[in-house]
Amino acid sequence: MRLHIINGPNLNLLGLREPDIYGKQSYGDLVEYLHASAETLGIAIDCFQSNHEGELVTLIQQTYGQADGIVINPAAYTHTSVAILDALKAVALPAVEVHLSDVSQREDFRRVSYPALACIAVIAGKGFVGYKDAMILLRSALAK
Repeated sequence: MRLHIINGPNLNLLGLREPDIYGKQSYGDLVEYLHASAETLGIAIDCFQSNHEGELVTLIQQTYGQADGIVINPAAYTHTSVAILDALKAVALPAVEVHLSDVSQREDFRRVSYPALACIAVIAGKGFVGYKDAMILLRSALAK
């Protein structure tokens, strides 16, 4: 099983950006955690990050025929991007949306998620562990 893990804008600034919300670990720490978690789960992963909506759409489109599922943290594009929603619908792979913080406890505008409409689940507020939970969920869904 191969999963593509796609991260949106500003995740490259983890550890610097609002550490009281997102933690003090870096994006490099996240990628290390993802690879270690995937290895223990017996899952192959490819990790991507972009600050550009169009590039995220292209990355989602490229999962078709290359991956079995998607873990996506659209970050700020969660609340604005119909294009990311449409790309997820187009590739029609099982996807799980992940957020490091609990977006339901933050500003009202953060409670709207367009990509979630094409996802089998949303995991929020669990930090890095949310990504591992998403991999486990997708492994289970794909085994059925």
